[in-house]
Amino acid sequence: MLDRRIPIANLPTPLVPLDRLGDALGMRPGQLLAKLDDATGLAGGGNKVRKLEYLCADARARGCDTLVTGGAQQSNHARLTAAAARRLGFACTLVLTGPQPEPPIGNVLLERLLGADIRWKEWYDFLGVEAEIATVCDELAVAGRKPYLVPIGGSTPLGAVGYARCALELREQAPDLDLVVLATGSGGTHAGLAAGFGDHAAVLGIDVGARPDLNLWVEELASAAAALAGLPAPRGRAQLDLDHVGPHYAAHTDECREAIRMAARLEGLILDPVYTGKAMAGLIANARAGRFAPYRRVAFLHTGGLPALFTPANAAWAV
Repeated sequence: MLDRRIPIANLPTPLVPLDRLGDALGMRPGQLLAKLDDATGLAGGGNKVRKLEYLCADARARGCDTLVTGGAQQSNHARLTAAAARRLGFACTLVLTGPQPEPPIGNVLLERLLGADIRWKEWYDFLGVEAEIATVCDELAVAGRKPYLVPIGGSTPLGAVGYARCALELREQAPDLDLVVLATGSGGTHAGLAAGFGDHAAVLGIDVGARPDLNLWVEELASAAAALAGLPAPRGRAQLDLDHVGPHYAAHTDECREAIRMAARLEGLILDPVYTGKAMAGLIANARAGRFAPYRRVAFLHTGGLPALFTPANAAWAV
């Protein structure tokens, strides 16, 4: 199963030291690393490309002609699904939550350039968007198309296999790696890593508030992904830090802004305000509390998201 993919990502992605940031957080030289999955190379890069390698292979095997997915207005997953569709010859329909920006900005601009058919929904609601994606698939099927439903974030057992494979890649790059810290939104990246490492204790997800029932979902998805990949179910329980969401999904927080500025000014690492900035805020808080002291090496997973930084509201807030 690990090889049943269409290779559209530039892999392996780099694993680099963050010694200046680590020093500012009281960590030892070489203890803090960054896995640069913003460098996967497709339409601005990001973690969803690893999932889409497997999902697109499945869509092609099923004879589908249209990828259908959705998310919030500035969904990185929607951008990358549209790009993967165009790279591989599929059409793409997206369900995004409003308001619809005119002129288009950030990820929406890129999706328009990619020629995606965008359907707008007024408010972001995880389960509501998922239901609308299914409805759009039904409409396209009635019209004679062959749609392939991609849930928010590509977070299915098959999609998560992409990150089980990433865990094996990380083990080759850093055999003494003890922990990966990442933003956990729809849960597929987190679950895949836990499946690949075989242990939930090896992954700390910083919840960004994207979906309900995250703990149970990550555990179920990790076990299902491990089974698909021919691996044993991961040990333990999902590790989630719930303290950095803010008042709601995609809300600005002061600690996120501090994290974005520290990463930029100490490491030249550019983060976004919805996912990677909050993941770094969680990493900084845990490091300052001394929770990483027992670990030999800790890796921050950079999942991408740069286009969202270039919306007027996010740009004004960040600086």
